[in-house]
Amino acid sequence: MPTSTTWDVRRPPRAEGSVILVTGGNAGIGYFVAEQLAATGATVVLGCRSPAKADAATAAIRARVPGARVRAVRLDLADLSSLGDAAESLETERLDAVVHNAGAARDDPPREETGDGHELMFGTNHLGHFALTRWLMPLLEAAPAARVVTMGSFAAKSERLDLDDLQSRTDYRPKRTYGRSKLAQMHFGLELDRRLRAVGSTVSSVVAHPGGALDGLTPSRPPVHERTTAARLRTAPAALLVQGKHAGAWPAVRAVLDPAVRGGELWGPRAFGLRGLPRREPVWDHLADTTVAARLWAASRALTGTDPSPSTDCQCGGFCSCPP
Repeated sequence: MPTSTTWDVRRPPRAEGSVILVTGGNAGIGYFVAEQLAATGATVVLGCRSPAKADAATAAIRARVPGARVRAVRLDLADLSSLGDAAESLETERLDAVVHNAGAARDDPPREETGDGHELMFGTNHLGHFALTRWLMPLLEAAPAARVVTMGSFAAKSERLDLDDLQSRTDYRPKRTYGRSKLAQMHFGLELDRRLRAVGSTVSSVVAHPGGALDGLTPSRPPVHERTTAARLRTAPAALLVQGKHAGAWPAVRAVLDPAVRGGELWGPRAFGLRGLPRREPVWDHLADTTVAARLWAASRALTGTDPSPSTDCQCGGFCSCPP
């Protein structure tokens, strides 16, 4: 079995029989996570908002991976009321892993909201995955040792949550709001593992981040992604510091497949957290703040009306949808 010293990103272990959901698997890093997992023989399900983009991604994966077991389900993380139906549409008895990768990013104002009235990036990136996990947890518990892998961002390293303004209502700055939404996701992934351990669950939760990943350093995967010569030349000098999205997928893929990975760990690129082979890195100091994580969890539960962690106290079968 592979260990921390023998992992080969180009030859990960086989995973036939496993069923893995990748949210946002139709584009960017999520596409490469899905492609690399499909190459192991796993059944990969792409959770996508756009059926057309899902079709393009599944076709691209099948072109690269002969015999790939890949399919798609419609998933809109910005619509909390739809997530139960999305989970049911997986049509599987168990789920061996989910990669929480999908996300919204905005570079410019104005501030936007989901249909549920949440700031778009926080509502999609964090609250959507928080609520989705509640619906997936019975399927994850049905697997022998399932993993929840939450894809954070290096941008979150310099951010701190404002627990009094999680929705960026009073001070909206798009890039900062994005970084904070990813930080919230990472807090969620670590807090989820603490809660799973507390009840002796067989499910574990791991956090990963891709480092610096640029389109111009990413190999073409038409029609999902086509790298132009101009883009390649323009970003070539950046390859000393960052990498393409295919390499940005490596930490999440390892977090799913490597038997040496443990719940509560953080995985990212080896070189300064920005590029290179995947490795376990120390949990960032501000991510280790369990008080912040607990307060974020309570706020997320109130905002979504659900709780993804198993509980021995609730009245709904252990996966709480009781009123907060």
